[in-house]
Amino acid sequence: MAATLVFDIESIPDVAGIRKLENLPDDLADSEVAEWMFQKRRAATGSDFLPHFLQRIVTISCALRDGNSFRVFSLSEPDTDEAGIIQRFFDGIEKYTPQVVSWNGGGFDLPVLHYRGLQHGIVAPRYWDMGDGDYADSREFKWNNYISRYHTRHLDLMDLLAMYQPRASAPLDDLAKLCGFPGKLGMDGSAVWGAYQDGKIAEIRNYCETDVVNTYLVFLRFQLMRGALDGDAYAREAELVRDTLSRSEAGHWKEFLAAWKS
Repeated sequence: MAATLVFDIESIPDVAGIRKLENLPDDLADSEVAEWMFQKRRAATGSDFLPHFLQRIVTISCALRDGNSFRVFSLSEPDTDEAGIIQRFFDGIEKYTPQVVSWNGGGFDLPVLHYRGLQHGIVAPRYWDMGDGDYADSREFKWNNYISRYHTRHLDLMDLLAMYQPRASAPLDDLAKLCGFPGKLGMDGSAVWGAYQDGKIAEIRNYCETDVVNTYLVFLRFQLMRGALDGDAYAREAELVRDTLSRSEAGHWKEFLAAWKS
């Protein structure tokens, strides 16, 4: 079985970048810088959602299915700075060449990673291979790479299920719950900035990890629907996830398992 890597990022306003671009004074608090930018965006667009290039990554959570194992892990502050988080993520792609699966990764997570990686001087040759790389199998990447929207080496599951129609897209939380999976626990993306200011890095990481497992479970259901897994294989894969999470003493996995209905 080829490796599968499901990922999700959590981000906060890039306060340093906003200061630089907007020429804001150094003595303005980070919270005030962010709020200044939120107000500017609301006036311009009606939403305080910041542009992708002004999002700073604080966590990347991953679910990796490889060989006989399934594991969930995070690359996060304070253990690693943003450059280290991003480089380690792309190093994983370099090592495993997995199928990468996301929920709205093409619309949000990957563009943010591209912009932040560019600013930090990140090196990611395997990820950017489009058939002209130095790898033995590089020519295959001309027809199936991580960059092109309609290739499956990166599968944006939200985008595919909606037939690439934004008006047809579904929230992960709602779809996961409709499939009998736990959905979001503890917080949602809109609460991350406030949690970060309160020093709740562990809570952000835990929330991000539950999102990637929800995404992986929806991906398994998709694999069942399209015939890549039969009923028995699907049940075994789901049980592997349950068994892996049940061996953890972490509270967010106990809550996740209690909410998992099918």
